[in-house]
Amino acid sequence: MYLWIKQISDWKKYESYDCKVDPDQDDKSTEIKLLSFARPHMRAFHTSWWSFFIAFFIWFSAAPLLSEIKGDLGLTKQQIWNSSIAGVGSTIFMRFVNGPLCDKYGPRIMMSAILFFACIPTALTGTVATAVDLVVIRMLIGIGGSTFVMCQYWSSRMFTKEVVGTANALCGGWGNLGGGVTQLVVGSLLFPLFKEIYDDDVDCQQWQDDDKWVDEVRLDLPWDTMCASEKAWRTVCVVPAVVTAFTAWWILGHSEDSPKGNYWELKENGAMPSISATNSFREGAYNVNTWILFVQYACCFGVELTMNNAAALYFKEEFDQSTEEAAAIASLFGWMNLFARGLGGYFSDVGNAKIGMKGRLIVQTVCLFMEGFLVIIFAQSTELWLAILLMVIFSLFVQAAEGSSYGIVPYVNPPVTGSIAGIVGAGGNTGAVCFGMCFRELNYKDAFIIMGFCIMATSILSPLIRIPGCNTWILPPVEGSAPEVLEAPEVEEEEA
Repeated sequence: MYLWIKQISDWKKYESYDCKVDPDQDDKSTEIKLLSFARPHMRAFHTSWWSFFIAFFIWFSAAPLLSEIKGDLGLTKQQIWNSSIAGVGSTIFMRFVNGPLCDKYGPRIMMSAILFFACIPTALTGTVATAVDLVVIRMLIGIGGSTFVMCQYWSSRMFTKEVVGTANALCGGWGNLGGGVTQLVVGSLLFPLFKEIYDDDVDCQQWQDDDKWVDEVRLDLPWDTMCASEKAWRTVCVVPAVVTAFTAWWILGHSEDSPKGNYWELKENGAMPSISATNSFREGAYNVNTWILFVQYACCFGVELTMNNAAALYFKEEFDQSTEEAAAIASLFGWMNLFARGLGGYFSDVGNAKIGMKGRLIVQTVCLFMEGFLVIIFAQSTELWLAILLMVIFSLFVQAAEGSSYGIVPYVNPPVTGSIAGIVGAGGNTGAVCFGMCFRELNYKDAFIIMGFCIMATSILSPLIRIPGCNTWILPPVEGSAPEVLEAPEVEEEEA
């Protein structure tokens, strides 16, 4: 049931806006002016996607280097995949937590705090010496992936329901682009650059021939005896860590949580009630639509996270590519985020404009079904050029499905959008953990086929989504108020 948000005052930080706004939707923008950086709407838009981009960049900064780390530390395939699973798994809990905290404190403070935390283990990537070290470091870095919740929450607070699907998709997609850019920048640009800097004629193979490897675990070597490639991967991640720290500092003073101002300002001026994070989470978790989207998001964003970990290894091991070549090929998957997720959100908005929520559900189903079908075809490819082409095409549907998913999220229960965005986002990481276990235990072909059939199976869940006040696809609609008629969840009692 949806309730009314009670405003104690009409205070707001800005008297006028650069964007056209709808006063009936809390001064949210009715348009997306991509070339504008004006506060509050477009500043928040660009800040949210850039912050998530940087988080994604450090999240997978080690991915293109895993083959080098595996060789230098003498790790097995299972140990490498354990670190990848830890990297995506650690985000699950934080995505559940960040949603309610966004409802309470706003996305700006939460985004900055998580980025500050994640940049520290990123800078320490080069200190790993064992498989356990790698798991712990990547697990801590993975917490940065929970910034997705703030990214989607932020854009949902700034744009009206008519354009929120496109806004969310662009912010999420451009943020996800960091996964492709890090493959290219770290794996194909910075890594070879650092190798050139450290080039000192140390023969890595000679160390192996001289019995410096014991039981597949290399004995620690002094820095001056390491070869250039090892020195490179041990220092290269400091660069993205520094950029992340600067971003975290900048957003605190140069953006707003909502169109009318920061949450602390709204509460201080009596324009916003203090929301209980616990009650916010309960409202989101008790909604069955949340969990349907959770499962579906596991089969689109979860696939993207899995590919970010697997692609470079796959093309190096299955098609005999070098580290730099495999990283460049793997980056193509992430580069599709430049527009593919935005297309998913756009077509979701178009479907909504023509036939309501039914249109969003149809777009969601088509994107997921085609994604799963193309993954299965990709698994059969044996020619390098065909594998690259199929990867690019199925990447388009992966990210379009992500965009269409978050075209639906803001409708489920708008007062607790943060909690719902967090739960659904956690679904993506849950899917990545499950698929990661498949890749750890099975050969690539079997793992891809299982993943493809799972995706296709979740596509048929869309008709089960029934939101009060919205039309449905197959099942009868649910009676109730339209989702823009709202009230805040239970308010915390404050001392007079």
